[in-house]
Amino acid sequence: MTSKTLDVQGMSCGHCVQTIEGNVGELNGVTSVKVHLDNGKVDVSFDEGKIDLKKITEVIEDQGYDVA
Repeated sequence: MTSKTLDVQGMSCGHCVQTIEGNVGELNGVTSVKVHLDNGKVDVSFDEGKIDLKKITEVIEDQGYDVA
């Protein structure tokens, strides 16, 4: 199991939290995702045997956010 904290720009409201947590949380191999709106961070835990960080980043960026 791998845990990463991502810097995500463009999150500003509860809808942003729901969008990211919902879409990333549905990915096969992601075990947990938590958005910290106040500091622009997203904590994600995932199984590298099923999904890689690049795919998780792509899903967040596809929603209109920038991952630093």
